[in-house]
Amino acid sequence: MYSLLFRHVLSRLDPEFAHHAAMAVIRVLGVPPFSWLARTISSPGPEQQVHALGLTFPSPFGVAAGFDKNAVGVRGLDALGFGHVEIGTVTAIPQEGNPKPRLFRLVPDRAVINRMGFNNAGADAAARRLRSLRRRAPRAVIGANIGKSRVVAVEDAVGDYVASATALAPLADYLAVNVSSPNTPGLRGLQAVETLAPLLRAVKDAAGATPLLVKIAPDLSDEEITAIAQLAVDEGLAGIIAHNTTIARDGLRTDAAVVEAAGAGASRERR
Repeated sequence: MYSLLFRHVLSRLDPEFAHHAAMAVIRVLGVPPFSWLARTISSPGPEQQVHALGLTFPSPFGVAAGFDKNAVGVRGLDALGFGHVEIGTVTAIPQEGNPKPRLFRLVPDRAVINRMGFNNAGADAAARRLRSLRRRAPRAVIGANIGKSRVVAVEDAVGDYVASATALAPLADYLAVNVSSPNTPGLRGLQAVETLAPLLRAVKDAAGATPLLVKIAPDLSDEEITAIAQLAVDEGLAGIIAHNTTIARDGLRTDAAVVEAAGAGASRERR
């Protein structure tokens, strides 16, 4: 059914428009009586529970950051049986993201190239929605993924991340520090241990008891990964999210001209 829908309908739509259309349906599924029906069909069984970060996830399958940037689809995604929803990436300052078009399908690879640029309504707006969700969907496991605001200089990133952490950590089940998106200038440079260490310490202090994770890029060298892993242990982080999208273009089956026309951005493959 989905293959037919994709081939004959969704693939003919602009990718970003298709995403927003799907999100509209998901939001409807979060409202009774549609949510009751969705839960009847898709609720995971108790044997699928996963215990991690001091939390109980109803299912090992969750929604990563990037899908629900503004915490508008959490109730619907929860009703569909996902074990958690990680909202964001959220920035302290609202931003529109990169110019459109900024999302491209690589159909033969079941992949996309995106250069969204952290388009979101900002940490204060996300906090308001999370506060409401805690009243209306108390069972949902919600993570908050935070990143650097584009207008903030890299040397001022610590304060920017701390502002987001202060707003969101009290309302989230865990907090993820995104320093690995290739679509914000200078962001990946924050993965260097000498700049990452003070950033994580400051955010951890702001997060308080909320479990803190760091999200890294798949394009790091083995030495860099080892250094970050050791840093995470030394700083008492709850874990590492490995990994973000890649800037590599190796092994793609899509015509090279199509990939070239999409331009720079991060690629994500569905496996």
